[in-house]
Amino acid sequence: MHWLDIIVFIVYILLVLGIGIYFLRRNKSTDDYYVGGRKMGSFHVGLSVVATDVGGGFSIGLGGLGFLMGVSGSWMLFTGLIGAWLSAVVLIPKVAKLSSRFKLLTFPQIFLHLFSKEVAILAGFISAIGYIGFTSSQMLAGAKLASATFQGLDLNTALIVMGVIAVVYTVMGGLKAVIYTDTFQWMILMGGLIFIGIPLGYQYVGGYQGIADTLPPEFMKLTNISWQTIVNWSVTIIPVWFVGMTLYQRIYATRDAKTAQRAWYFAGILEWPMMAFMGVLLGLFARVAFENHMFEYMGYVPGMEFDAEMGLPMLLRTVLPAGLMGLMLAAYFSAVMSTADSCLMAASGNVLTDILQKFFRIPENHKRNLRISQLLTLLLGTLALLLAFAMENVLELMLYSYAFMVSGLFVPVIAGLFWKRATPAAAFTAMLSGGTTTLVLTILDTPLPYGLDPNIFGITFAIICMVTVSLYTNNNRATHNTT
Repeated sequence: MHWLDIIVFIVYILLVLGIGIYFLRRNKSTDDYYVGGRKMGSFHVGLSVVATDVGGGFSIGLGGLGFLMGVSGSWMLFTGLIGAWLSAVVLIPKVAKLSSRFKLLTFPQIFLHLFSKEVAILAGFISAIGYIGFTSSQMLAGAKLASATFQGLDLNTALIVMGVIAVVYTVMGGLKAVIYTDTFQWMILMGGLIFIGIPLGYQYVGGYQGIADTLPPEFMKLTNISWQTIVNWSVTIIPVWFVGMTLYQRIYATRDAKTAQRAWYFAGILEWPMMAFMGVLLGLFARVAFENHMFEYMGYVPGMEFDAEMGLPMLLRTVLPAGLMGLMLAAYFSAVMSTADSCLMAASGNVLTDILQKFFRIPENHKRNLRISQLLTLLLGTLALLLAFAMENVLELMLYSYAFMVSGLFVPVIAGLFWKRATPAAAFTAMLSGGTTTLVLTILDTPLPYGLDPNIFGITFAIICMVTVSLYTNNNRATHNTT
């Protein structure tokens, strides 16, 4: 890698750490640290929402999908558009009202007001486990990017570097630093893709003619996808907009419900079509380059086993000149950081507010609780880094984390907000049954009908438990009252 690229990248890292240090001095309480003082505007929050949801994991993962299936991989983020707009219309008005009334800090706190303390604690455990896994996936995405672009840098060393930077920055800055740097980082990523990555990549592979001569026609069609894949993505990703702790934190951080809704509409458009097509096109360009022996100088030739998620960073390493390579690398690292820091904040908030404070009496002391929050963020970030060493596929780790949270939390929160007959016992049972079903089916790798995702069966079982237990407990209560 050229010395100019290294300088550009180092300057970027120093800027990000500088923002973290700035907010380290300004954060005075857990309210500042976890929800940014509740005064954020729609522009910054909207960019932060899409930066967190798409981030580096989906950026690298989309490149892998483009490498394997072409532009049809963009349908993955179409589910993000649907999820963002649905939650803006259905969820935000109710959640914003609860947040204004109870000054909420985390997503599981909603279950305390809808159901009971026990339900809220279980939700805290499920959310924390899911977000630790999601943080790991972002670290792995950054490591893959770095190891593919820095010559001589192995994946494990890159993972340590990426993890340390993400954890230290997040520990220092809190949510306000995360949201403001998301704005800065997302602009870098979008500018890098639009003005650098896509034009140079397209030219390098020979334009449309080069693509047409190399790849089958279906790579350029939106129909190169099975209905099972669309269903699996939809059921895994759309409900995350209703259970994602990082998203609830941003609802709490906005001035009011209207501000949050504007941010969500803005985020949906940025996800699809903008980011979706840019990500898969770069992956498609990488496939053309690979098939035409353009990665041969790195030891990769057509026909050999190749990690599809490495195609995009290798393409960037191949086509970008000195200086621009460093800028583009900074752009993708910014996407990774945007999601990693938000997910780490979510896990930390879950453990402190929804678990520790429920089991231990922690007196209200703003300064001390802020320090506890930062220590928790450091410990959980270290745990996420260790988990990343055990995984190989970014998209797989992300979708596992998504599925675990969705199958455990989606049905109870919808029932609690919109069904008056939902009971605490039913919510607790639905969380355990939904999450456990998905986890067991995933671990056992059981063949499922029509190739459907385990999450579909987890959610179905959660619905059955939610309805039957609610009706049973309500009937028992009615019988007890009449006697």
